[in-house]
Amino acid sequence: MKISRWIGVSMVAGALVAGACTAEVEDEGALPDVEVQGGDMPNVDVDPANVDIGVSSDTQTVVTPDVDVDVSAPK
Repeated sequence: MKISRWIGVSMVAGALVAGACTAEVEDEGALPDVEVQGGDMPNVDVDPANVDIGVSSDTQTVVTPDVDVDVSAPK
């Protein structure tokens, strides 16, 4: 009960402190004026490399161990 009382008192005190603060806006401000003009993309000459990529497939056999699991309940 004492803890909840302290929490309640601290919440009331915090509300009073927050309510005691005031702020007045003297100048609301404004967004800057921006002008956007169209531009040109850069002219880029690209010569891709002539690369020969060889793709092949191979079959491999992987030996895995045989695991026996006893799931009976311990006695």
